[in-house]
Amino acid sequence: MLTVSNLSVQFGKRVLFDEVNVTFTQGNCYGIIGANGAGKSTFLKIIAGEIEATSGQVILEPGKRMSVLNQNHNLFDEHTVLETVMMGNKVLHAIKTEMDALYLDYTDENAEKIGELQIQFDEMNGWNAESDAATLLSNLGINEDFHYTLMGEMDGKLKVRVLLAQALFGNPDVLIMDEPTNDLDFETIGWLENFLANYENTVLVVSHDRHFLDAVCTHISDIDFGKITHYSGNYTFWYESSQLAARQRAQQNKKAEEKKAELEEFIRRFSANVAKSKQATSRKKMIEKLNVSEIKPSSRRYPAIIFEQEREAGDQILNIEGLSASAEGETLFNNVDLNVAKGDKIIVFSKDSRATTAFYQILNGKETADAGKYEWGVTTSQSYLPVENHEYFESKDLNLVDWLRQWAKTEEEREEVHLRGFLGKMIFSGEEALKKCNVLSGGEKMRCMTSRMMMTRANVLMLDEPTNHLDLESITAFNNSLKNFKGTILLTTHDHEFAQTVGNRILELTPKGVIDRYMTFDEYLDDPKVKELRKTMYEV
Repeated sequence: MLTVSNLSVQFGKRVLFDEVNVTFTQGNCYGIIGANGAGKSTFLKIIAGEIEATSGQVILEPGKRMSVLNQNHNLFDEHTVLETVMMGNKVLHAIKTEMDALYLDYTDENAEKIGELQIQFDEMNGWNAESDAATLLSNLGINEDFHYTLMGEMDGKLKVRVLLAQALFGNPDVLIMDEPTNDLDFETIGWLENFLANYENTVLVVSHDRHFLDAVCTHISDIDFGKITHYSGNYTFWYESSQLAARQRAQQNKKAEEKKAELEEFIRRFSANVAKSKQATSRKKMIEKLNVSEIKPSSRRYPAIIFEQEREAGDQILNIEGLSASAEGETLFNNVDLNVAKGDKIIVFSKDSRATTAFYQILNGKETADAGKYEWGVTTSQSYLPVENHEYFESKDLNLVDWLRQWAKTEEEREEVHLRGFLGKMIFSGEEALKKCNVLSGGEKMRCMTSRMMMTRANVLMLDEPTNHLDLESITAFNNSLKNFKGTILLTTHDHEFAQTVGNRILELTPKGVIDRYMTFDEYLDDPKVKELRKTMYEV
């Protein structure tokens, strides 16, 4: 379907890809992974023809159509939502545009041309195009009221959904998507997972959402050492097997038979999980092709995120009574009553992200509630990771060691060796620890904030979107650390895997009150009674 031949990409002296040869075949979904800066988005842009490689070529099978998820959210501002979706199939849209123009200036001479175009239009199922586009939009949460609205008048988060519908429109032979789940809610991501798990053509996708990669991918295409290597299986299989490969390489003295037995047990365990996954029915052959022995240890560096408690909290953690908040005249949440028990790991979420952020800001004394009160237990200590962290960095001209020293409590903690230890765990080693804090990237700031959280050794962690700006390696390490944390957690995340594997209690903030359930995140989303309740809680 799609072949990449002798592809090399070089920027100045930096070689991003070196003689890459890979083929993407029909019926497979490839998750493109690699460390930050490895060239994932660059590779997709080369495939899509948006930028040129230094050498080599990309060959799409003749007669096949490629569709790319557009990243320019303002490109279609002059068009209606429905037309924007139909523009996803350029050939079909061009035929329709030409027909419409000829109809406006109808003559005997152009009647024959209209007839020819109608035949082409009919062969491409053009007469159903409008209803197909409308169905896609509805499935992605954009109702009919918006279908004839100009894109320029649409909210930014809704534009993302329209462009996603555009990419999916018309069943393209090759579908290319860079971070398709950004700004989607969990229900819409679930719909997209099901759509792609049953998609019969070729998909190439870059995503930081591990649950999404696990649900849709038949293969992982790993960018490492300037090459791209395909592995059968989804992201979790690749991650766990690459960790196993690294361990086995380190165990030089272990007998070959023991290593083989370990590999076979790993495949058995993983195959049992795959059989239960969404794409098991449409992608049965995936299990047969799993071959862990082909997977090499990765060159990636995983941060060592370890949250420890200075002391264990007592039974009284947090009590909230009648808490309410609003913004710009809109109610964000109302009359929240909550008693947090020791060891609760609560997923705090809402359809309005302003609600969850306001909730954390109030609990940390940074904003005032409209009504109600809260009280922390006397044995608790809290650490907060806010969604916006500019204030921690912008006005400071400190290197990272001095930046982290601001939160030291004892002389020992103020020592450079101690501080470098925390920075080193987050992959700021050697000279990197002397970088100025006001020139950091979003991901580096998040890693610094995580170092700060680890250093406080609190027994209650509050985290508002901790995966923002982080790469897959950091997200995976963060996830594992929260699963192992023995204290109490309040967590808001758009990462499904985080929510499902960390939380044991769900708290949804709505304008009409809260829904509070002791259950896993998946149980919560799938529970019919909760679904009905959620609907009424958000009704205007």
